[in-house]
Amino acid sequence: MARTLSIVDTPISDVPARLVLIRHGESNVTVDRTIGGFRTCTGLSDLGRQQAYRLRARLETSGELPADVLISSNFPRAIETADILAPGLGDLAVQIDDGFGEHDPGPDIDGMTFDQYIERFGMPDWNGDPHQVMFPGGETTAEFHLRVGAAVARTVRAYPGQMIVVACHGGVVDAVFRLLLRTAPTGAFELHTLNTSLTEFQSVQAGTWKLTRYNDAAHLAGLPDGSPRSPQAS
Repeated sequence: MARTLSIVDTPISDVPARLVLIRHGESNVTVDRTIGGFRTCTGLSDLGRQQAYRLRARLETSGELPADVLISSNFPRAIETADILAPGLGDLAVQIDDGFGEHDPGPDIDGMTFDQYIERFGMPDWNGDPHQVMFPGGETTAEFHLRVGAAVARTVRAYPGQMIVVACHGGVVDAVFRLLLRTAPTGAFELHTLNTSLTEFQSVQAGTWKLTRYNDAAHLAGLPDGSPRSPQAS
């Protein structure tokens, strides 16, 4: 019988860590309103780069993230964000880990507009069965969560007691919430993680993680909420 696996299936209770997740800056695929997997992602929009540089300036001034490790997903928008932030984190080398990539829509849907997807497959039910196939040829929510959980587990075990900073995605932040705080795999709550916001978890005792901040985006003050969206292609 299928079950939803999570980070708790890989014991890491004896490994202390601080895990900081940074959602990438605004992406071109968001502005273009397309489903941008790693195959078709073209990086950050102009506003997305502004957001990342704002965060870098904040980190250089505050020194609030004494990072030991800087990791990025394999998506260009996350890599570009990490490259911009690196000087604000002690010029750490950016390590690429595709385990922290966004929910993979698969090769046939990657690059499709949202309107095209809905016209062909209907509106997805993100609050339903995590094993439901919403992206034919891509990942189910359960598979996505398992991949992210495995990435967190191996990363925390590789860098015990260190501050790990990961440039990643809104879906990854949601997945880590559900995995580390042991909530429902779908539904129950919604997150709207802002571009370049900071989300931080800290292990506090055996098998327990504490959320120390979420959606910390004070550096975005004065910037527009987003770029004008492109009209959908038919």
